[in-house]
Amino acid sequence: MGSIKNKDEKDILVKAKKQNRRMPVWVVAKTNRKVVQNKERRHWRRNSLKVGSTLNKKQTEPKIRRGKNKRR
Repeated sequence: MGSIKNKDEKDILVKAKKQNRRMPVWVVAKTNRKVVQNKERRHWRRNSLKVGSTLNKKQTEPKIRRGKNKRR
């Protein structure tokens, strides 16, 4: 992604950065270690955010078969 972003994209990225942190220590202590890790953590290479050019791609609809190749 380029360095030029609009405000909407920046807001999405800032929110994702804030959410992508470890579980607070006080939560682990309060729950007696039943909740230890944040299951919604995201790695920058493995999981992508739906921001920018991925939002602008057209959703292609499945083609309808007509004629002899029609399954019944």
